[in-house]
Amino acid sequence: MLIVMAGLPGAGKSTVAERLGRTLPAPVVSVDPIEAAMWRAGVARDQPTGLAAYVVAEAVADGMLALGQDVIIDAVNAVEPARRQWRSLAERRGVPVAFIEVVCSDPRVHRQRLEHRSRDVEGFDEPSWQAVQQRQTEFEPWTEYRLVLDSIADLDSNLAEALEFLSKYGS
Repeated sequence: MLIVMAGLPGAGKSTVAERLGRTLPAPVVSVDPIEAAMWRAGVARDQPTGLAAYVVAEAVADGMLALGQDVIIDAVNAVEPARRQWRSLAERRGVPVAFIEVVCSDPRVHRQRLEHRSRDVEGFDEPSWQAVQQRQTEFEPWTEYRLVLDSIADLDSNLAEALEFLSKYGS
């Protein structure tokens, strides 16, 4: 199975992804550390490293799916082309794809989380609150069913809801 997390930076998707990864267990392929690694390797930030990071994440996930492992993708996935990429990968590998969007319904809490988080991703600058608000305006409508979790709820409740959702896909 391919599990695709989506949501704005700081909404809580990585936290849910990591807990899911430990619980299932399944590897988590996160786009941000991949992009940061490109920058550390000397790829200029004015290059399309965001897109490249999604392509690298897809290649890594493809290899894991080929081994019969479930995989969790941790990325914003704000636009339809990104979501289509994951649907296409799942189709090629003959596995189900499940989308889980994580939101934070309280903008004050979301901003506080974003401004105070430290993920230890070397070379990756956390986006500003203004950048996250701009990104929110760029989120495209969803064309497929997804589970929406609100990170204001406690993590254990969200994990239980995600596991119940995923059980319908056979994981």
